[in-house]
Amino acid sequence: MNRFTNKTVLVTGGTSGIGLAAARRFLDEGAYTVITGRDQARLDAAAARLDAADRLLAVRADASVPDDLDALMRRTDSWRGGLDAVFANAGVGVFKPADELTEADVDAALNVNVKGVFFTARKAVPLLRDGSAVVINASWTLHRGMAFASVYSASKAAAHNLARTLGADLARRGIRVNSVSPGYIDTDMYREAISDPEAVARTVAEVPLGSLGRPADVASAVAFLASADASYITGQDLVVDGGLLGSIPAA
Repeated sequence: MNRFTNKTVLVTGGTSGIGLAAARRFLDEGAYTVITGRDQARLDAAAARLDAADRLLAVRADASVPDDLDALMRRTDSWRGGLDAVFANAGVGVFKPADELTEADVDAALNVNVKGVFFTARKAVPLLRDGSAVVINASWTLHRGMAFASVYSASKAAAHNLARTLGADLARRGIRVNSVSPGYIDTDMYREAISDPEAVARTVAEVPLGSLGRPADVASAVAFLASADASYITGQDLVVDGGLLGSIPAA
């Protein structure tokens, strides 16, 4: 498929995991793609892996810093003169029992997962063409309580709510806003949170399809929501979880 030929797409947090897979998918479908990351070395490594020559722009930016986002939008505008889709993917995981969470932990989660998502979308609005799309990376945990994830889950619930409210705000221009909620996906963030092989096996046992998801699985859903194939879908959340939320696997 070449649904994004000559279109311009921004992926925040594009240096690894779901963001990197989404950037790869957009490039494979013909897009000019902008990726961001906070760490220059990781950003350079991701750009080298994507190896997309003149169709890739890598910009160091922290999604929680509005000035960085302003600079990002200026560079994107200079490069391509507008945007057809944004994947607000940059996020952080904070997983601790509630009674161990500090103010710094809460600030870290909310600054990136909520403030960063809002300002990514807000500052992209002048560049977004009529009929374009925004996809926000949420999480299955917004639908189901999970121990050690209170603030993380709350931040992702807020991220999905932004999909609904921004979708209402921008509908007058035909700009669609949706979120995608990954389940257990085999990413660096997952491996940092769940590293013990027995714990990994327990999470896999919760999934009816019997495996961790791949970043590419989520990237496919993101590309769908960002494309004209989802032209009458806005304010929704697409769960990509192997059945984790909706089914109980056989013993």
